[in-house]
Amino acid sequence: MEQNGGSCAAIAALDSRVIAVNCQTRQYHWSLAQLEILCKQLYETTDTTTRVQAEKALVEFTNNPDCLSKCQLLLERGSSSYSHLLAATSLSKLVSRTSNPLPLEQRIDIRNYVLNYLATRPKLAAFVTQALIQLYARITKLGWFDCQKEDYVFRNVIVDVTRFLQADSSHPLTKHRKIASSFRDSSLFDIFTLSCNLLKQASGKNLNLNDESQHGLLMQLLKLAHNCLNFDFIGTSTDESSDDLCTVQIPTSWRSAFLDSSTLQLFFDLYHSIPPSLSPLVLSCLVQIASVRRSLFNNAERAKFLSHLVDGVKRILENPQSLSDPNNYHEFCRLLARLKSNYQLGELVKVENYPEVIRLIANFTVTSLQHWEFAPNSVHYLLSLWQRLAASVPYVKATEPHMLETYTPEVTKAYITSRLESIHVILRDGLEDPLDDAGLVQQQLDQLSTIGRCEYEKTCALLVQLFDQSAQSYQELLQSTNSSTMDIAVQEGRLTWLVYIIGAVIGGRVSFASTDEQDAMDGELVCRVLQLMNLTDSRLAQAGNEKLELAMLSFFEQFRKIYIGDQLYRRLSEVLGLNDETMVLSVFIGKISVRKLVKLSAVQFMLNNHTSEHFSFLGVNNQANLSDMRCRTTFYTALGRLLMVDLGEDEDQFEQFMLPLTAAFEAVAQMFSTNTFNEQEAKRTLVGLVRDLRGIAFAFNAKTSFMMLFDWMYPLDQIPFLPSYPTYMPILQRAIELWYHVPACTTPVLKLMAELVHNRSQRLQFDVSSPNGILLFRETSKMITTYGNRILTLGEVPKDQVYALKLKGISICFSMLKAVLSGNYVNFGVFRLYGDDALDNALQTFIKLLLSIPHSDLLDYPKLSQSYYSLLEVLTQDHMNFIASLEPHVVMYILSSISEGLTALDTMVCTGCCSSLDHIVTYLFKQLSRSTKKRAAPMAQESDRFLHIMQQHPEMIQQESVVYVTATSWFDSTQREDLRNSIVNSQPPEKQQAMHLCFENLMEGIERNLLTKNRDRFTQNLSVFRREVNDSMKNSTYGVNSNDMMS
Repeated sequence: MEQNGGSCAAIAALDSRVIAVNCQTRQYHWSLAQLEILCKQLYETTDTTTRVQAEKALVEFTNNPDCLSKCQLLLERGSSSYSHLLAATSLSKLVSRTSNPLPLEQRIDIRNYVLNYLATRPKLAAFVTQALIQLYARITKLGWFDCQKEDYVFRNVIVDVTRFLQADSSHPLTKHRKIASSFRDSSLFDIFTLSCNLLKQASGKNLNLNDESQHGLLMQLLKLAHNCLNFDFIGTSTDESSDDLCTVQIPTSWRSAFLDSSTLQLFFDLYHSIPPSLSPLVLSCLVQIASVRRSLFNNAERAKFLSHLVDGVKRILENPQSLSDPNNYHEFCRLLARLKSNYQLGELVKVENYPEVIRLIANFTVTSLQHWEFAPNSVHYLLSLWQRLAASVPYVKATEPHMLETYTPEVTKAYITSRLESIHVILRDGLEDPLDDAGLVQQQLDQLSTIGRCEYEKTCALLVQLFDQSAQSYQELLQSTNSSTMDIAVQEGRLTWLVYIIGAVIGGRVSFASTDEQDAMDGELVCRVLQLMNLTDSRLAQAGNEKLELAMLSFFEQFRKIYIGDQLYRRLSEVLGLNDETMVLSVFIGKISVRKLVKLSAVQFMLNNHTSEHFSFLGVNNQANLSDMRCRTTFYTALGRLLMVDLGEDEDQFEQFMLPLTAAFEAVAQMFSTNTFNEQEAKRTLVGLVRDLRGIAFAFNAKTSFMMLFDWMYPLDQIPFLPSYPTYMPILQRAIELWYHVPACTTPVLKLMAELVHNRSQRLQFDVSSPNGILLFRETSKMITTYGNRILTLGEVPKDQVYALKLKGISICFSMLKAVLSGNYVNFGVFRLYGDDALDNALQTFIKLLLSIPHSDLLDYPKLSQSYYSLLEVLTQDHMNFIASLEPHVVMYILSSISEGLTALDTMVCTGCCSSLDHIVTYLFKQLSRSTKKRAAPMAQESDRFLHIMQQHPEMIQQESVVYVTATSWFDSTQREDLRNSIVNSQPPEKQQAMHLCFENLMEGIERNLLTKNRDRFTQNLSVFRREVNDSMKNSTYGVNSNDMMS
């Protein structure tokens, strides 16, 4: 037995080596056994090397011409689920590819095969079933507009799936939207109706939900119904973070389903009849149903629908047992929030059972708030409901009582007391403190600010009572000699919450709805907070509470936004002697200054003593990570701004400020001058130094101050006959040479250089006799070239590390080059004129770096894509001669990147691509126009080559700008006619004349030039053209090619 096992292992190893050799020699002889071995190695082995080799081999398999037949063989005869998964994923890649796509008949065969395969193999592994379903969905979506004998063969989704049940991205965003819209209009309602009918059948049977298959079937039906209701009906891609503002834009054709009360009743009945593992899905469906747009109903229909909805909510509240499940509880809180976000208070009070329902909701809310540790993320929805209810009180016109004056104070009291009571438990058990989540606290306080102002007298009385109790206890504990730290911390936590809440309710004041009595109440609360501040400030030297101090600042911010009021100042004058706004402002400023002076002592002390002796984080700590020094940039940005206040043209003050940084530069220079130095110390000193300098450079936006920094880095008296010489730049260049492979070192250096060349606020302005701009560009070019040439020697970098090790630095180099090229302080024409290769070196390094990046990575990493496309925009605008001189494969790479960038969701990227395309086409047009003029100068060699590339590959620009290219006539009239005719001929015969007329009107009044007036006229024609073409194509049976063109 052992011998047989050893033989099998040996055969497997031999097969693996054979596959590896075949892959290396690009000889593909895939057998079923070999593929299964590779799948096993990919998904099961723990050896990284083996897994990587298997992955590479399987990538080659996907690109193999025999892949399709081998996939079928794997599905039919594969012995493992992993081989089935490989077949499904490989087929998905085959049907998704845009180059050399599969024929229509073949995709139909694959679709039918997948359905039959799923129907005849019910016990497939779950991940295989999911992969095959995704394959079916992808075939359907990508082939939605494909016709065979005037039949949309991939639209029979309902029929196909119904038979199945009875038996047992590479397209642009606009096309996805069209597919989704067509699917919505033709099939979605039928799917929703089918799901509801099947749910009704299921609810009428005694299903055994302990049976895994029946439980799974019901879950999938509920998910299907929910997905139908959650469909993006109008193409807005609703942001889930704005959940409480969501309206479901149900089409008018669905009215019948929602006018029928049985639809709503079905889901409420299901909630009460199925186990808690499934009921959250039911509640999710109810949330969507409750969010149906108001305009779907008339007033009478809406009132009837709301009545049924409220009755269902009442029934759940009367039987709350299932709400003990956190998922049910969360979804039910969302459902309650939708009651007010989609319906008006005046409509709610007219519901027959409103008094009982609002009582039940209030009791549920109070209980939920008291159990603060249970599902804390759901409280937002309850507070949102009461916030909207309270805000609607002044506007409700219905005669029926809203009863909020009874229940809102109960909700306010429950929130306040529950937060105070939680402090002791959190400190005792070491639980996570909600006060640590500033965003969550602010969100809840914003909601409470409206709730608490309803019946404000009761809110204010409660806050005064609780504040006085806690403040008195706190003062007694501080005066006692044997008080425990825990007791003091509890009282400080209670006071922190009370100060936050007082600030919130004061911030909720609405001027037109406030009275003098309410202003006087605010005065009582403000007095107490300021008295507490006096007490806590007296203890800051010994011990302070950061959370309480932050609460004080939050209170000041709310007070500042709201108040100038005689009643309030009268009370402040009586208690604290603060007679007007100026005196109150002085208290605020004093508080803020005290907070800063606790650690820093004084601003002038900081400006004169920013060394490691006084600020330990400025020292060299060999235990900390290099990335931990990021705070130094922020610190020096603040110092730089403070320095600029009184700096003016005082160079002596600036030199004094820069002494610590001068010493650091000299220390690094001393280390580099020796062959043996402490590398870790050198790294930390340099990284800290460049982060400090970047902070200063960022702060110095004015020309005067920035020129002082520039002259500090480029002293005027170092080299005779040269007005400027980079004394410190060789140190930065040396660092790049030594540690190019250490991003923690190179990233700060590159970012400093990018900041120095950035002409922010026109701070880089040199005299006409100064060569500083050219010298600065030389250093920039040298750094880009040094880093670029060395980073390309890294070889293959793991995918999970490629951004940190390589792409981030390249992105900064792109930003640096863009900043210096668009800074308007360098005349780039002088470089070639005087034989200086600095510009050519920088641009050639850019090309090398660009070609080392796959197209997919350009868009996968947002910072990289933004820096690349903004740089490309500058190059196409000012350096098109360089672009035109590039090799054909480089030009094709750039054009392909523009084509892909035009479909990006990032507006900056898309806009940059449009500008780049405009510059390229303008350049082509001008070159062609010059070549046709009499006595024209001979066309430059690079221009001629660029035109030749475009003529060989016109599709690169046509695929994204057919109309623009047609209008500017960048090729000859024959090609323009061919393009127009191909589009017109792709239309049905009855549409061709209208399409031909559209093209004629498009060019009406357009001259052969690029004047602004001519461009504006074409833009107007283009708007008309687009509208006419869309109208012409509606309800037509045009093919996919014409539709792509007009997407």
